[in-house]
Amino acid sequence: MKLFQALTFLVVAGVARAQDLAVRAERVHTVSGAVIENGVVLVRGGKIAAVGKAADVAVPAGLRVLTAKVAMPGLVDAHSVVGLAGYLNQPQDQDQKDPTAPIQPELRAIDAYNARERLVEWVRGFGVTTIHTGHAPTALISGQTLVAKTRGDSVDEAVIVPCAMIAATLGADSRDEGPGKSPGTAAKQLALLREAFLGAQDHQKKLAAAGSDASKKPDRDLRKEALIEVLEKRVPLLVTAQRHQDISSALRLAKEFGFRLVLDGASEAYVVLDELAAAGVPVIAHAPMARFAGELENASRSTPLKLRDARIPFAFQSGYEAYVPKTRVVLYEAAVAAASGLGFDGALRAITLDAARILGLEKRLGSLEVGKDGDLALYDGDPFEYTTHCIATVIEGVVVFEGGR
Repeated sequence: MKLFQALTFLVVAGVARAQDLAVRAERVHTVSGAVIENGVVLVRGGKIAAVGKAADVAVPAGLRVLTAKVAMPGLVDAHSVVGLAGYLNQPQDQDQKDPTAPIQPELRAIDAYNARERLVEWVRGFGVTTIHTGHAPTALISGQTLVAKTRGDSVDEAVIVPCAMIAATLGADSRDEGPGKSPGTAAKQLALLREAFLGAQDHQKKLAAAGSDASKKPDRDLRKEALIEVLEKRVPLLVTAQRHQDISSALRLAKEFGFRLVLDGASEAYVVLDELAAAGVPVIAHAPMARFAGELENASRSTPLKLRDARIPFAFQSGYEAYVPKTRVVLYEAAVAAASGLGFDGALRAITLDAARILGLEKRLGSLEVGKDGDLALYDGDPFEYTTHCIATVIEGVVVFEGGR
């Protein structure tokens, strides 16, 4: 009570700004704590200033108040291509893939991200406030990813992590099976990756040996410099691998070179649960409603439940779609997992706090706690029910969507 009163005083003492508001909801899902019935969330200066029961949190006079049946943290889509892949599905708005080379870690997502893309607006209307997006899983190393808020008219306004991960893909999706094309086999994929990392290690040694002597430094090499970021564990390697043998290959490669690995897709993860648990590798699970064909022919909607039971960190994604409408809605993907055994709480965590943790942003996103970003999703009913509408989306205290989607 005293904490809430103190925080309320701070809000009252200040002048309400555009980024100051209050949310009243019949049910507040904090995610990090207990559900609050008849709750209030106060946002001041873009940050959460207080969370509690309406009886304990006073709303300053004149402050804008939003009301909803359900309030919860803004959703975090753990992997997408939105902002690079456009809704028109035409060559001019498809920047998620460059087919000219199998290994291109130097391709920066921030150089291709379109904050005004209609799909960014679309997912925002379902309560998605943060997306981890970038180059698609269609090449051996397709490029870099970024983390952005679903707001703003420019990349500078939207992006909060310019280079989040470097995206790689094992399996059929990055295999070129045309005559004389490479890589054409699983072994060649791993050989090319090892060759690339060995080259980056050599470049790393030359840079270290040169020290501050510019005359001894090797020529700039953007590709090797990007992979050095992975080798030095500043940036994880995000490996899309669906089949169990490709998942095992990714684990082996990470152990060999000592980099941080995040697995993506992992439709056959249930085959190698012990390996994953021992390695401590998080998984961004494939969209539960993805078509179970090709690389996903052995997928199962119960895999998230098995990951949870094995204590393997995981989150949900909208993923990459090669066809219109180019993106899924992570809210509905989580809803299917909830109905497939994961339950409401597990599904909610996987699109909020657990997704934020995998992205290294749990101190800022994913739960309604004092000091975190004022990102909220408001609904007129159970958010995992198809007939429920998102009635407002708030990013750092600013209402970026209001209506009923």
